[in-house]
Amino acid sequence: MKHEVSTRKLLSPVDIAWYRMDDPTNLMMITGFFTFENPIPLEGLKSILEQRILSYRRFRQIVVQPKLTLLPPYWQDDPNFDIDAHVHRIALPAPGNQIALQELVNDFMSMPLDHSKPLWQFHLVENYLDGCALICRLHHCIGDGIVLMRVLLSLTDDTPEAIWIENEDEKRASNLRANTVQNGNPFKMNRTRARNLAKSFLKKSRSTLNDPDRIRSTIRLGTDSSLALANLLMLPPDPPNIFKGNLGVRKRCSWSQPIPLADVKSIGSVTGGTVNDVLLTAATGALARYLRTRGKPTGGLNLRAAVPVNLRPADEKLKLGNTFGLVFLSLPVGIEDPLDRLRELKSRMDKIKGTPEAIVSYGILNAIGVATIQIEDMVVSMFGEKATAVMTNVPGPRETRYFAGQPIKEIMFWVPQSGRLGLGISIISYAGQVLVGIATDAGLTPDPDSIVEAFHREFDDMMELVYVARNADREMAERINQAAVPEQCQALTKSGKQCKNKPLAGLAFCHIHSA
Repeated sequence: MKHEVSTRKLLSPVDIAWYRMDDPTNLMMITGFFTFENPIPLEGLKSILEQRILSYRRFRQIVVQPKLTLLPPYWQDDPNFDIDAHVHRIALPAPGNQIALQELVNDFMSMPLDHSKPLWQFHLVENYLDGCALICRLHHCIGDGIVLMRVLLSLTDDTPEAIWIENEDEKRASNLRANTVQNGNPFKMNRTRARNLAKSFLKKSRSTLNDPDRIRSTIRLGTDSSLALANLLMLPPDPPNIFKGNLGVRKRCSWSQPIPLADVKSIGSVTGGTVNDVLLTAATGALARYLRTRGKPTGGLNLRAAVPVNLRPADEKLKLGNTFGLVFLSLPVGIEDPLDRLRELKSRMDKIKGTPEAIVSYGILNAIGVATIQIEDMVVSMFGEKATAVMTNVPGPRETRYFAGQPIKEIMFWVPQSGRLGLGISIISYAGQVLVGIATDAGLTPDPDSIVEAFHREFDDMMELVYVARNADREMAERINQAAVPEQCQALTKSGKQCKNKPLAGLAFCHIHSA
């Protein structure tokens, strides 16, 4: 007699934590879109999703919570799976511009996914400008922003002529089935995993005891982690502000016009900051501008942002689930000068980079995933009080990607505001451009467009630093050319003066500076 192999698989503790955080007023859902200059046929969209996204078994599974709530939820194949329940076509009302698309995204951000089905949906939006848009909604328990972005990009190609090779798709799907179906009963699998973890722990423990350097390293890591945990627990609540408060069901979003990545790098070159430093500085300044326009003082004000940190190895293959921690970055909202603000923000970020705070927060998410719902609510609320916003920065593809043969014009996304926060700031770079997205609670911040507008103004102010530096360099070059003695080497010494050596024959530089 044959026995069916169980398709059940327990959610990881961290994935359970994100699943349970779902609330009508704060949906744990990642929302994003691709835009295109030309229409995409609905059947072409379905074909790509069937071939590619459904090769990840998770997208054909539902989350089942046992009747005995003390038992953890598990993934199980949806016996009634129908792709038509996950792919929808909608026509954008006139005038079919960004404002109309924005209103549609607002509606989808406020609408929960159907938990009786796999937790994802795609919406093909026709009549957007002269082309279309593709809105996606993915539950956070499937994976974090980094891995879900990789899943979405796996639907795209390097060229418009790319053809999906069927046998490669079947091979990937087969490998995925082998990794999930053979797990068998989830509780039996859990015991096997526990035994393997115990053996691994004992083996590592023996090697540690025989290695004095590893003992010192382990003690140091344990001490640092304990200090990081203590610091997290002792963080005082963020000061009351207009972005915080009781959340409602309605959400609102907005996004910027494309910003050339080359301009961001130019600002970084002049100010000594990275791309991330520049963008976070402008975002911090945008919040300050918004507060001041609402009559709120910002002098000396600091607001914390919960910033996700990817904890995967750089070379890890695509694996669904949540593998990231959070760090709490204090944003110097009260510093008006953009250069001073950038330097202070950079200093604060550099200090966080040297701590195990992200790893500790990941451990906390693991812990609350196996705790009762009541304890999870208490911990989530406690940490939610310590921040005002969630802020993410995801580097996207450097080159143009193609979907169903059409070039993707823009990519945008918004992550959920965990901890019942009412403000999210998402930054993504793609094909030489940067987009900044704002997500808010409609009752607290009904006009995210104003924050986006403030961001553009802050960025323009920072670009002025580039123009000033370029003009200064040009004036300096002109003065040097006017003052240069033609019979001498044309190079400058460390003191900024012209070298007094004679140039080599036929050259403008001496034997030292021509090397």
